[in-house]
Amino acid sequence: MNRRLSNFAPAALAGISLMAFAPALAQDVKLPPTMTFTAYDTGTAGFNIAVAVGKMMKDKYGTDLRVLPAGNDVARLAPLRAGRAMSSAMGSGTYFAQEGVFEFGAKEWGPQALQLVLSSVDCNAGSLGVARDTGVKEVKDLRGKRVGFVVGSPALNQNALAILAFGDLKQSDVKAVEFSSYGAMWKGLINNDVDAAFATTITAPAKEAETSPRGIVWPPLPHSDKAGWERVKKVGSFFFPHVATCGAGITKEKPIELGNYPYPIFVVYGSQPADQVYAVTKAMITGYDLYKDAAAGAAGLAADRQTKNWAVPLHPGAVKAMKEAGQWSDDQEAHNNALFKRQAVLAAAWADYGKASPPSDEKAFLDGWMKARAAALAKAGMPNGFE
Repeated sequence: MNRRLSNFAPAALAGISLMAFAPALAQDVKLPPTMTFTAYDTGTAGFNIAVAVGKMMKDKYGTDLRVLPAGNDVARLAPLRAGRAMSSAMGSGTYFAQEGVFEFGAKEWGPQALQLVLSSVDCNAGSLGVARDTGVKEVKDLRGKRVGFVVGSPALNQNALAILAFGDLKQSDVKAVEFSSYGAMWKGLINNDVDAAFATTITAPAKEAETSPRGIVWPPLPHSDKAGWERVKKVGSFFFPHVATCGAGITKEKPIELGNYPYPIFVVYGSQPADQVYAVTKAMITGYDLYKDAAAGAAGLAADRQTKNWAVPLHPGAVKAMKEAGQWSDDQEAHNNALFKRQAVLAAAWADYGKASPPSDEKAFLDGWMKARAAALAKAGMPNGFE
């Protein structure tokens, strides 16, 4: 466990008390004097957007928001689970944590009842950035190339595999190079230790790579390639086709057909009181104009630009704020309730698995859990998502 948490900033231990919240009213949002969020590494889009939101909270509500960078999904969620942070700006690791897969299939974790506050989909996309000096032009050209993976970050790793799948490639078709964090991986690309790394197109490390001697390209995922997209969705069901018009080497005049999913995704635990989550969500909605232009991608947090019917439910407190913003429907309500039921099924399956004397070996434990998980979802008539 210590290895997995090695990239988490120690300052998180100072934390906050989540009980500091005061009741929030629609016209009178009350936030605590201080809050803590976690996010991806310093300089990433997720970190920058969280900082922009924090400045709005300081200017509008007098709240000091600490944004703590952490190198992987486990490290980002650890302080949130311990009650030392209010929210985390996550990526697709949100979905993996909910499902209890990859690193979250370890006995220290299991399915996490994460729920959404707000998430962003903007002009950027999420894909494999490739050093221009490799000569790679299509995803299939990555065969035999060095592709970055981050220890303890199933989101980044699975995302990379999903993009490789578009080119009909698997991890065994490339040279996997492991790094301790997202930031280290992108430094590796600039330093010629790796040829490709996953990121959102607007992340600062990608822009740094663009101006480096190596340069950067984003091999396209043409939306007309139905077979390629079927392969993507088998590995990353949360991806959808998206035209990128901003990012490193990308402009409105030179768009690229890629894929995307919401990022950053501000998440909380389902156990957090609705009035706390409502206050934060309401503040982000009403203060939108103060931060929407402060960081690349922040504009995607608008209430009317939220991804509908995604793979993880909105917290009831966030739902209340969305309803007040006129951005909620009966269809979304039904979808959200179905996801709450899915989280309950996964939680019950995890509890039953723990009572069944599972093996102590990490790999055997995960293998057994994945079988128990599949059986529980099948019994409930719910899709597995990880065949």
